[in-house]
Amino acid sequence: MVSISRPDVHNGRKLVRGAPYSLAQFKEKYALDDTEAYRLFTKFGPSSIDLDALMAARDRRKLAEEFMHRSLGRRLG
Repeated sequence: MVSISRPDVHNGRKLVRGAPYSLAQFKEKYALDDTEAYRLFTKFGPSSIDLDALMAARDRRKLAEEFMHRSLGRRLG
């Protein structure tokens, strides 16, 4: 059997990249409510690099959605 090694996984656990956040630090930095902070923290882990990238992507998506809404509103209105 061939074993495929992933550099981001060690003994079945995802390695933490960057300094880890505590749940409280993550929640405070991004002004998240308890439920959303817990959901994201448990899904993506405590890696500050991974969580910061995730939140940056969410901000970019939100800005793009707002831009499209304003642009379509001008065309329709």
